[in-house]
Amino acid sequence: MRDLEQVQEVVRLVGRVLGSEAVGVYPHGSGVLGGLRPASDLDVLVVTRRRMNGPERRALLDGLLNVSGPGGPGGPRPVELTVVVHSEVRPWRFPPTADFLYGEWLREEFMASGPPAPESMPDLALLITIALSGGHPLSGPPPARVLDPVPPVDLARASVAGLPDLLAELDGDTRNVVLTLARVWTTLATGEIRPKDAAADWALPRLRPAVRPVLEHARELYLTRHYSEETWSGELRARVRPYADAVLAEIGRLAPG
Repeated sequence: MRDLEQVQEVVRLVGRVLGSEAVGVYPHGSGVLGGLRPASDLDVLVVTRRRMNGPERRALLDGLLNVSGPGGPGGPRPVELTVVVHSEVRPWRFPPTADFLYGEWLREEFMASGPPAPESMPDLALLITIALSGGHPLSGPPPARVLDPVPPVDLARASVAGLPDLLAELDGDTRNVVLTLARVWTTLATGEIRPKDAAADWALPRLRPAVRPVLEHARELYLTRHYSEETWSGELRARVRPYADAVLAEIGRLAPG
């Protein structure tokens, strides 16, 4: 399934499940920031008029389990779909609540426990900012007519909110964690959300030479390899934790109090 066809299927699924209760459907993530890379998800934000009921949650989850894939050469991309209720983000307040979040990394949990429930999601500040920067809908009105801009202080707070969970994945999801740390640093320093490779370009000359190869390798993997093709030498593995510590020190100096 090609990317455009897969996105269109997601939009049709939202339409079948939510109908007129969906205010708009908006792309975010890599597809907006700098273009899809080999391992990129298809990131979609849905704004609704109300919270979904139980049957709607079940139908949306079942549809996503069929549309989303594990990634890899030739297969469908993973879909990350976030649903937010319009009145819960406009007027904007922090932290926001997501009504529904689907990600491929949660597939086994959903299959065992059922559809996701509403939960606090600071990351929505980042998603909304990226959707607004893209400026175009997959369905519905332009995002600027639906979503409020996120204040810089909340963008900064959202950038650091997920760091504990992120660091817990350093050994198992190394490429993504290494690049996300660089992007958090970049966002705090510049106020911009940049593509992961562009964030790496900003961070690399600001790192000490001993840990720079870690970010250089993660950047190359991001641009050229699926996750199944990811490899790290023993020497680079030994430098991953010092790299993370170095970037965290920079983040700590910039993070809001």
